[in-house]
Parts: sequence; C-alpha cells; structure tokens
Amino acid sequence: MTTQEILQAAKQAAPSLATVDTEQKNSALLAMADALEQNAEKILTANAMDMEKAKLSLSQSMLDRLALSPDRIHAMAEGIRQVVALPDPVGQVRSRVERPNGIVIDRVGVAMGVVAIIYESRPNVTSDAAALAVKAGSACVLRSGKEAFGSANAIVKAMQEGLTSAGLPKTLVQLVQDTSRQSVTDLMGAVGYVDLLIPRGGAGLIKACTQGAKVPCIQTGTGICHIYVDKTADQEMALNIIENAKTSRPSVCNAAESCIVHRDIAQEFLPKLYNRLVTNRQENPVELRLDKKAQAIIPGTPATEQDFDTEFLDYILAVSVAEDAQQAMAHIALHSTGHSECIVTKDEAVAERFTRVIDSAAVYVNCSTRFTDGGEFGLGCEIGISTQKLHARGPMGLEELCTYKYIIHGDGQIR
Repeated sequence: MTTQEILQAAKQAAPSLATVDTEQKNSALLAMADALEQNAEKILTANAMDMEKAKLSLSQSMLDRLALSPDRIHAMAEGIRQVVALPDPVGQVRSRVERPNGIVIDRVGVAMGVVAIIYESRPNVTSDAAALAVKAGSACVLRSGKEAFGSANAIVKAMQEGLTSAGLPKTLVQLVQDTSRQSVTDLMGAVGYVDLLIPRGGAGLIKACTQGAKVPCIQTGTGICHIYVDKTADQEMALNIIENAKTSRPSVCNAAESCIVHRDIAQEFLPKLYNRLVTNRQENPVELRLDKKAQAIIPGTPATEQDFDTEFLDYILAVSVAEDAQQAMAHIALHSTGHSECIVTKDEAVAERFTRVIDSAAVYVNCSTRFTDGGEFGLGCEIGISTQKLHARGPMGLEELCTYKYIIHGDGQIR
C-alpha cells in the first residue's frame, strides 16, 4: 500500500473504536501482546537481518537500540499488558461545572483520531505506540527508520493478527512501507488524515517535523540532559548517578550528555569522575570533553562550544566547571533542550531554587535522569517525551494521546 492508501485506511478504521468499550479494547491489547510472543521467532529473524545491514552504518550504542532478544520481546509484550491495567481516558469526565442557570458542563476525554509516529531505530517504539494509540481510541500510522524496517514490519504483522483475532480492523495499526524521505513529507502534509504527528528521533528529524508539518505536531525527544554536582553533594552518590545516567544506555534520550561541577569541589571530584568513567571501565570507557577549567585538573579531550550543544548518544560526556549554582543553572538554560536535568546536593535551599529555575520537562534532585520514561513514571509504556509546553510535556502516556470535548446537559435553557 502507498502512504496515502495507508492514511485513508487509518481514517476509515478510527471510528470503529468509538463504539468499543474498555473491556473490548483491553481484550484486543492482550491479543496483541500474546501475538508478539507467539511470533517471536519471526520477529527475531527480521531483526537479525536488520542488524546485519546496520553494522555498516550504526555505532555500537545505536546497534544496541536496534537489537531485539527474547527478553526484549517479552518486555514489549509486558509493556502492552501494563497498558491494559491503566484507566481508560476515553469518556473520562475530567471536570464538571453546574452553572447558575442549571446547565451542566462536562469536559470529557475523547480520542485524537489518527496518530502518526515517525521514529528511527528502536523497534520497541512500534509496540509501545500501537498499544497506547489503541487504548486511547485512535488509529496508529507508524513510520520507522530504514534500519529498523524489517523488525517493525514483523512486529506490526504480529499485532495485526492480535487485532483481527479480537474482532477489530487490522488497519488500526499500520506501518508505512516507504522508508524514503518522501513518506515523512507525506505524513507532515496529511491534513485531514493525521490528527497528531509525533516525531521520535534525532534533532534533525524533530526540527524538520516541527518546522515543516502542516498537521499538529508534538516536539519530542532530543535530550541534552545535564547533571550538576553541587559543592555539598554526596560525591559517591554523584558518581553513581552520573555513571548510570551516562553509561547504562547511552543511546537513549534520557542519558546524560553534560556534567557541571561546582568549583569548590572540582579538584577533588573530577579525578574521581575520571577514574569511575575512564580508568575503571575497561569496556566502553567514556570520552570526557572538558572545558578549560576541567582540563587543568584531569586529562581528556578539549571541548568545543558545539560539544555542549550535542546529543552524543554515545560514550561521550561534556564536562564543565561552574563558579556556583547560579552559573550552573545559567549554563543549563543556554544549552538545554528542555528534556531532563539533575542536581546532586545536600543543600535543600539550592535544590529548591534549582527545581524552580530549571525549565525542563523533568527536573531531578539526587537521582538519575534515566527515569524519564513512561514506565518508570507509572504511565505504562510511552509514545514519546515531549519537550514542548503546549498540550503535553514529559513522558506522553494515554491521557496525552487524548483531547477533550465539552458535553452540556440542560432542560430547555436558552440564552
């Protein structure tokens, strides 16, 4: 099918969910989860072919994003089952007002209609997005990157089996077959077909969509996440947080890309940081890109100004030294993409000022930025991390995939 035919099919399928109750949607989701596990061998075979091709073009950390295993497929299925357990936002009365004239005004959650998601090399996004869209009452049009296309195609076919077995149209979840840039352009211009466009990927993709889309678009994902180590920080805690935020999965958007250290502890802390991230890591040591003050204390690569505006998605960390917390916050304001920032401190007053001043979707005190995730926030799986301020911000779960309408009840009132 062409992209236009897929969009037409999604538009036609979306109303079928309007009369489906929560129990029926949940039954379909459970069938989708079961179908993923039943088709695990096919999915892994497709993923192996994707991995073989991608070895020529992707870094090791990006290959990790692409790779599937039996455990990861099971986790994808479990993510869908977690969505089943969440409250249904469709039909939920968000607020009710009774006016003096007797009319009752309900603000009620309703489905978006057709949600399109453009993403790159993470196959699990395929199942996460589909599950959330179906539970939120919308049809889902997926456009994966070419590196993950075989894996995504196998995942979608499995979920379509589940939808069909539950008596719902398989066209509620579809994958765009064209992996050229033209299909991105088609989705961005699909006025009348796409009710919400969500790009998940690198800065280039997100910029292209948010600047060029003619349909409503959520800005997501790009994560230049900072960790500021204050002068009162528990230094062992800070090292644990930085190592986790940088190295547990460096290819994801909630990984730390920049570390700022207070001047008063830099002489003591930076050598510890070097030992933790470089000397003691025989496998995948972190390349430290240092500003001039940090260079005077530990060895590393001299940082360029661009390094503090780069989402590395790799074992690379930009490091700077700040005169005080105020300068650290000013640095973050200048370089942040509005995703996730962290302060490590024992000073409650400094922590409170940091959480008030820092204007990002998620602000952490003494814990890793890696928690910016729908599952970790109790939302089930997520459809993306919004770094904008309108409609949705932070991990986007079911509620963020819905809009609302007003339903007004009266008994003959006129104005």
